[in-house]
Amino acid sequence: MMNIKAFTLVSAVERELLMGDKERINIECVECCGRDLYVGTNDCFVYHFLLEERPVPAGPATFTATKQLHRHLGFKKPVNELRAASALNRLLVLCDNSISLVNMLNLEPVPSGARIKGAATFALNENPVSGDPFCVEVCIISVKRRTIQMFLVYEDRVQIVKEVSTSEQPLAVAVDGHFLCLALTTQYIIHNYSTGVSQDLFPYCSEERPPIVKRIGRQEFLLAGPGGLGMFATVAGISQRAPVHWSENVIGAAVSFPYVIALDDEFITVHSMLDQQQKQTLPFKEGHILQDFEGRVIVATSKGVYILVPLPLEKQIQDLLASRRVEEALVLAKGARRNIPKEKFQVMYRRILQQAGFIQFAQLQFLEAKELFRSGQLDVRELISLYPFLLPTSSSFTRSHPPLHEYADLNQLTQGDQEKMAKCKRFLMSYLNEVRSTEVANGYKEDIDTALLKLYAEADHDSLLDLLVTENFCLLTDSAAWLEKHKKYFALGLLYHYNNQDAAAVQVGVQVFTKRPLDEQQKNSFNPDDIISCLKKYPKALVKYLEHLVIDKRLQKEEYHTHLAVLYLEEVLQQRASTSGEGTEATETQAKLRRLLQKSDLYRVHFLLERLRGAGLPMESAILHGKLGEHEKALHILVHELRDFAAAEDYCLWCSEGREPPHRQHLFHTLLAIYLRAGPAAHELAMAAVDLLNHHATEFDAAQVLQMLPDTWSVQLLCPFLMGAMRDSVHARRTMQVALSLARSENLIYTYDKMKLKGSSVRLSDKKLCQICQNPFCEPVFVRYPNGGLVHTHCAASRHTNPSSSSPGTRT
Repeated sequence: MMNIKAFTLVSAVERELLMGDKERINIECVECCGRDLYVGTNDCFVYHFLLEERPVPAGPATFTATKQLHRHLGFKKPVNELRAASALNRLLVLCDNSISLVNMLNLEPVPSGARIKGAATFALNENPVSGDPFCVEVCIISVKRRTIQMFLVYEDRVQIVKEVSTSEQPLAVAVDGHFLCLALTTQYIIHNYSTGVSQDLFPYCSEERPPIVKRIGRQEFLLAGPGGLGMFATVAGISQRAPVHWSENVIGAAVSFPYVIALDDEFITVHSMLDQQQKQTLPFKEGHILQDFEGRVIVATSKGVYILVPLPLEKQIQDLLASRRVEEALVLAKGARRNIPKEKFQVMYRRILQQAGFIQFAQLQFLEAKELFRSGQLDVRELISLYPFLLPTSSSFTRSHPPLHEYADLNQLTQGDQEKMAKCKRFLMSYLNEVRSTEVANGYKEDIDTALLKLYAEADHDSLLDLLVTENFCLLTDSAAWLEKHKKYFALGLLYHYNNQDAAAVQVGVQVFTKRPLDEQQKNSFNPDDIISCLKKYPKALVKYLEHLVIDKRLQKEEYHTHLAVLYLEEVLQQRASTSGEGTEATETQAKLRRLLQKSDLYRVHFLLERLRGAGLPMESAILHGKLGEHEKALHILVHELRDFAAAEDYCLWCSEGREPPHRQHLFHTLLAIYLRAGPAAHELAMAAVDLLNHHATEFDAAQVLQMLPDTWSVQLLCPFLMGAMRDSVHARRTMQVALSLARSENLIYTYDKMKLKGSSVRLSDKKLCQICQNPFCEPVFVRYPNGGLVHTHCAASRHTNPSSSSPGTRT
């Protein structure tokens, strides 16, 4: 994966500022809260610096650290951890297994001397549950074996609220609400200290490398997993993101959305949380601290503190686009949604989609480009303007600034390659034809239709007449000059007639639609049947118009579908009878006929079969037999008359589109039977049968097939089929096993719940009152709710049928 520059490493606290010439002083921990930076050292000092960020127009920001003061804590041990509680103006300092509270400004201990003793490490709950704004919740790993303790820390006192025992010695902890994510000696777990329920995540060997447990968002944690994987886990014990592959020797991790940053002995690596790919590697030796503080990522060696400054996401995206890495740019842009205001993001994202579309267009990836143009709501004139002379001379359009691409026009983009230029023009024809009747064309219909007319005329495209005999917005002056230049006189007559200039139409020798009633001219609409009648003299125009009705407008009228099929058929027969034989044009028309016969269900099948009788068109006959459900007859034609085994396989596929799997299986079994019916002497059909089985193993009932096959066939011959069948069978069996195991697990949970409910006794006396009606019980029949409340059976029934009735408790 190619690198991108997502972060720049800049110095924050130089060695001389921290320790001068004292070689033995080492940095043990850091904490950053806004502009306040705190550093704990191995000689029991805490240093307070004020960070000042200085933006640089042409590069990353720089930082200047001003030392405020430093204070010795009175111990002979290193300062292990620092955590700021800004709401309390307190700094929590772990030193010599004791957490002290000191003032954030003067670093003086609180007068009360309050502290938490016996702490090996600790974490703050950033999703507190107490609801008290004047305290913070602290979770410690106690020096007592296998013990976790929860505290409430106030300005000058601490209060223990919970003690939890664990099955193994805990080594690291992160907190979210009531949930603890714990690294034990051999595994990671999620523990709800409110309910006491624990859930195993995955095993981990702490003897090989230290664990990493980090809260990265609401109810989600990042863990160092086995095999050099950074694993994500929610409080529900599941992973909603794929893992990232980082070094086996990771010693620290941080998150700066959308990136996961990892630190090992030699490098800082940056992975995307969106596609899990490694994006950047920065050399960094002797690092041992990596933490993120409200979006600011800090790394440190034993002698200095550094900040990873992120490049603006828009700059990263533009760099990716400049490198033609479209997919990565789009993934990063989507991920940026959470960090950018909605309106600003929408504007930015539309522009990125448009830029990506032009990149794909320049690489002739037209399908991808079209989708990006649509999604990005591209002003279609940006695309038209690449093609010289297509925009009308009266157009006031100017390109976007900054530009969406680097090309002056199509000649520069294709470097004069005529084949590429022709492909680009065919794409524009297709794209304009699709968008001209959509919202994309609003306000630009004259520009779109005029450009489309010019493309059709230049390419001698049959759709030119369709454009002119239907509603259009072609500008008369530009269009007339272009049509005359390309000697499209009939089209020119249609253009003049559409603009009610019949006199000009007469001058080019064409009269069309002169007898159309005046009221239809005022409506500016056409009756399709009338147009078909008028176009009978022009077969090619009639074919295109019927294609427009059947394919483009998808009119569900049998007459149009049958008429179009007949015209296709007549043209095919005429071409076959001509001296040119089966040329390119005949093949194209025949392909259109076959496509229509396959896709449409509205034409008269029996009528067309009669027209095909004796015409020597077996493929078309097979399609029609398929429409009638005569699949064996259709496959017989394809196999024995055409000897086109690929077409027979395609027949089974298209004939079963949208149908149930048994229907497709039946078609493939029918085809296999036809192959095998010829007997072992028909070597070509036998090989076709082998290929069919090996290429479509999952479409067959393996047991039924084995009974059909000749005894002389070897296992090696059918190896791909047998492997595919076995794989399908094993997959089905394993799926059933998973479903069965899940059902058993669910049953076990229900059994456990039932045993819990039955495990406690209930004492009922005549002094006991129903919690709904407040009357005593007269008989030993009652309903017990999970909260222990007892009610009459009729009261419980009444409550369920009448939800507004009073409830015996919040839990039912």
